[in-house]
Amino acid sequence: MSSTFDEHLIGQSPSSGQAAYIVEADQTTFMADVVEASQQIPVLVDFWAPWCGPCKQLTPVLEKIVHAANGRVRLVKVDVEANKSLAAQLAQMGLPLQSIPVVVAFWKGQVLDLFQGAQPESEIRHFVESLLKASGGTMPAADILAAAKTALADNQAAEAVGLYAQVLDAEPENPEAWGGMLRALLALDELEGAEEASSQIPAKLNNHPEITGARAALALKIEGAAAVSELDTLKQQAAASPTDFDIQLKLAGALNAAGNRADAADVLLGIIRQDRDWNEGAAKTELLRFFEAWGHTDPVTLAARRKLSSLLFS
Repeated sequence: MSSTFDEHLIGQSPSSGQAAYIVEADQTTFMADVVEASQQIPVLVDFWAPWCGPCKQLTPVLEKIVHAANGRVRLVKVDVEANKSLAAQLAQMGLPLQSIPVVVAFWKGQVLDLFQGAQPESEIRHFVESLLKASGGTMPAADILAAAKTALADNQAAEAVGLYAQVLDAEPENPEAWGGMLRALLALDELEGAEEASSQIPAKLNNHPEITGARAALALKIEGAAAVSELDTLKQQAAASPTDFDIQLKLAGALNAAGNRADAADVLLGIIRQDRDWNEGAAKTELLRFFEAWGHTDPVTLAARRKLSSLLFS
């Protein structure tokens, strides 16, 4: 959605609160507080009214997210009941103000996007992050999250735990931070800590891919933990009995728990190569669990998936 507002239709008096990140605007200040201000910083406009129940639920959430953005986005609140003339002008320009609350995102004097009605905090946060991305910025928490992912990828798991904790302190329903926290704790072999963290994840996030993947990694780690101490023995047994698929399957779990993911995948692929239907396709099922635990864009996952496809469709 994109539209430019005609300055002649709305008053242009400057607002004394121009520098603030959360302000109230009216007929005389709308141009300065919203259209002109959006030339420099993304602006959210919260159209509300005192009699609107959903508005009272939405506004505090908007304010919380704008505060968390630490100056990277501005929130302007407009009482449509007290500014009926302004609301009428904006409605003529295409804004759906007949049903509030309505939140409109402005950037460079144009409407980029909008939503109507009270929304979950996670959806509002995503809306604001999309606005910031479109304007070339990011949420501060997103910066921390990116740093945490880099730390984890660089085998600095302890640092990653601290960074993920910072994100969760500001955004307790951030699925990427929860998933990253579990994976960082697993990298530190903190199984009890990972289990405790898993139990604290908000129930509404249970089906999020970041959470299901991290919990799959936790489950595999727990299952294979006992076998890690037997890894050398399992390797010897597997080498001596290459068609004993129960031993091979146990070896794959131990290898994965020990962090040898590529070797674990190769063991399972070896079973599938010899007998793809063994134990009702148990090797393939386990390999798919590995993929979920490792992440579907992980290089080891991608390489193993190509090998699996070659086996299944050759």
